[in-house]
Parts: sequence; structure tokens; C-alpha cells
Amino acid sequence: MNVARTQTKQAPRRAPRPGAVLAALAAAQFTVMLATSIVNVALPQIRAGAGLSDGGTTWVVNAYGLAFGALLLAGGRAADLLGRHRVLIAGLALFAAASLSAGLATAADVLIAARAVQGLAAAAIAPAALALTMDQFPSGPGRGKALGVWGAVSGAGGAGGVLLGGVLTQAWGWPWVFHAVALGAALVLAAVAVLVPHAAGRGAGRGVGRFDLLGTATVTLALTCLVWSLTTARGAGWTDGRVLGALGAAAVLLAAFAVLERRRPHALIPPRLLTTGQVAAGNLLMALLGSVWIALFFFLPLYQQQVLGSSPLVTGAGQLPLAGANMLGATLAPRISRRIGGPVTVTAALLTEAAGLMWLSRISAHGSYLADLLGPSILIGLGLSIAFVQLTALAVNGVPREDAGLAGGLVNTTRQIGGAIGLAALATLAGSVTARASTRQPPLEALTAGYRTVFTVAAAVLLTTALLALLLTHRTGPRTATPSTGPASGPRPA
Repeated sequence: MNVARTQTKQAPRRAPRPGAVLAALAAAQFTVMLATSIVNVALPQIRAGAGLSDGGTTWVVNAYGLAFGALLLAGGRAADLLGRHRVLIAGLALFAAASLSAGLATAADVLIAARAVQGLAAAAIAPAALALTMDQFPSGPGRGKALGVWGAVSGAGGAGGVLLGGVLTQAWGWPWVFHAVALGAALVLAAVAVLVPHAAGRGAGRGVGRFDLLGTATVTLALTCLVWSLTTARGAGWTDGRVLGALGAAAVLLAAFAVLERRRPHALIPPRLLTTGQVAAGNLLMALLGSVWIALFFFLPLYQQQVLGSSPLVTGAGQLPLAGANMLGATLAPRISRRIGGPVTVTAALLTEAAGLMWLSRISAHGSYLADLLGPSILIGLGLSIAFVQLTALAVNGVPREDAGLAGGLVNTTRQIGGAIGLAALATLAGSVTARASTRQPPLEALTAGYRTVFTVAAAVLLTTALLALLLTHRTGPRTATPSTGPASGPRPA
């Protein structure tokens, strides 16, 4: 009996299947993306329930994006140095607590503060989860499939957030938008703790002393000033003294960061990272894609509610075709890239998304979902997901294991900062076009004119991005951007 018990105690624990590990990590990414868009449909109800002003309502969105974008690099480096598994677990726990606090908030400042803490936690979750995925799936077809799943859940999180936000707001009220995210984060935390091997999440293991505190503080403050100025410019205008001052401070701090990083032995962004593979090209292209991506999920629900008069529930349901196309495209992306090569795949994907946005630029004040939105949504979903998978692969393939968390943080940062810049610029553009049109057109016509302009400019940005992708990704051969190729960088013994 004792022998049997001893043998039972010593029996090795069966390792979770790779698919289960990927599902847990992808769920963490889905949760982060869900929190980005789930509040969009509920903003009118949140404003009334929490007593927010116009500016305060904007900061329900901006507080999350500001903290998320500014702290991603720090989160990625912390994951590399402190352990990716440990940082992911801590981030999910903080994310769940902040989400619950946001749902319970009855004052505007408490709600906005909780959203900022959500963003801080997301900045730890996203790079750690991506680095763990790269650890679990070495370069090859397995990594291509993993990145396909990653792209699917990222896009589905954005579209699913609009849908879920509409359902919850209409059924139980706006607090459940945050309660649902809190419950989801808690479930993901449990899945990660059980399914993701702890040893695979260890970083470089060389101690906290190697963390570049000065560089981290400088770039975080620079990104905070940049994102704050861009989001504030939407309401205050580009000539506002605070906006100009923050932009100037961001420029000075970024210049100081560049000088510091050249001189520090353990820089936050080691120069070697930007010269590895096509990391620099991948991040530039991802920033341009992000400038359109985040704006799309902001303006599309507004058009449906403000112009077409759709309810929150109908608006959310209208995102289902886009989410479905997104998941399909992300699943097919690795297979397509193996057949025709990475550069052609990413260029075609960007052109497909641009075509969908050009179609959207023909919307009217008297349109309908079926005639004006369904077809463009499918094209955009397919193009967006394939481009995202390819550009993520471009930005992380070939990166040494000790820098994987930082590479994941960098590509998430460029997408988030690109999104902040794009959203601020396009919102300002839409507002100015609407203001001019309102002097000679009915209100709905004027609103629609602003949205048409936004979609036209977004299409032009993607056309430029497609041209750059064709030029930059062809430099090292026809298949550089393919997720299933590249130097082996699989998991090493911890």
C-alpha cells in the first residue's frame, strides 16, 4: 500500500496538450482586446450612470488606451526578466480586480482610475502571453498556426467587444460590461495557472538589477505625453497650449530616450532588437495598420447608432460578420503565406482591407446595414486578420528568446500608439468636416459626411501601407514575413 502511494506521489504530471496551452494564452489576448472595445456601445449609458461630462466620457476610453500603450514596453521587459508566467498571472489578477472596481464605481474619477489600472494590467498581459506563445511553438508550421489563432482572437476580441457590450448594456445595464470582463479575466487566470507550464515562462533569469529603470521611466513618460496630447487634441484643438506643450515634451523625452539607449549596457530596447530580422519593418507597418484598426471599431458603431438609429444590441450584432471574417482570415493566413509568400500575402491583405474601407466611404445618411455595411465588413475582417498575423510574425520571428517579451511588447506598443495617433487625427478630421457640413446640410447628412471622410482617409493610409509592405518585406527574400519560416527560436531548457 505504501509503495503504491509512493509511486502515485512520484508519478509525473501529464503535460497539457499544446492546443490547450494555446487556448489559454489566446484567451488572455482576447480579454485584453475585449476590454478595448466593449465600452464603445455603452458610452451613452456610462455617461448618464456615472455622471460623466463630455471630456470624462472620452477618458473612459482614453484612460485604458493611455496606460496600455505607454506601459507595454515596460511590461514586456518585466516579463523577460521576472518570468513570463509570473507576470501574466499577476497581470490577469490585477485586470480582474480593476474591472470589478470599474463596474462598482459610482463616481467618475473612480471609474476612470479603474480603467487606467485595467490598461496597466493589460500592458503586462499582452507581451507576456505573446512571448509564452512563441516559447511554446518554435518556428515552423506550428508557430504559423499559433499566430493564426492569435490573429483570430485579437480581431474577434475587438468585434466581440462591441457585440457583448451591446447585449449586456441592453439586458442588465452598463456595469455588467465591466463585471463580465472581470469574470472572464478570472477564468482565464485559472486556465493559465493550470494549463501553461510555469518553467516555460521563465525569462532570462538574470535578476531585476538588469531592468533599465531610467530608460523605462523616460519612454513611459514620453509615450504618456504623446498619447495624452493626441487624445486631448480631439476636444481642445491642435493649437491648445497644453496639447502643444505635451507634444513638445514627448519629442524631447523620446530624443533623450534614444541617446540614453545607446549608452546603457542593459537598454530597454537593445539596438540589436531593431536590427534583428525585419523587426523594424514589422513595427512600422503595424503602427500604420493600428491607426486604422482602432479607429474602425470607434466610428463604425457610431455610424450605426447615430445615423442608422440602431440599438446597442443591433449594433453589436452587426459586428458578427466582421468577427467571423476576421477569424476565417486569421485561420487561413499561414496557409496562404506558405503558398504565395509573406510579402504578397500581407500586401494583398492590406489592399483587401483598403477596398472594404473605400466601400464604406460611400455610406449615406439614409442607408441600411445590408446595403452599406455587410459587404465592407467582410472584406475588412478578412484583410485585417491576415495582415495582423503576417505583421506580428514579421516583428517577432528570429528574435532571441531572452528578448521575446520585449519584442511582443514593442509590436503591441506600435499598434497601440499608432491607434492613438490615428484615432485622434481621424476624430479631429471627422469633427471638422461635420462642423463645416452642418452649416448647409441636415444633422444626419453632416455626421455622415464626417464618417465618409474618415473611411476615405483610412483607405488611403492602408494603400500607402501596402506599398511600403511590398518594398520593405521584399528586401530579404520572398518568404520573410511568413509565420512558418525563420530562424529556429523554440523553447530552451529553463
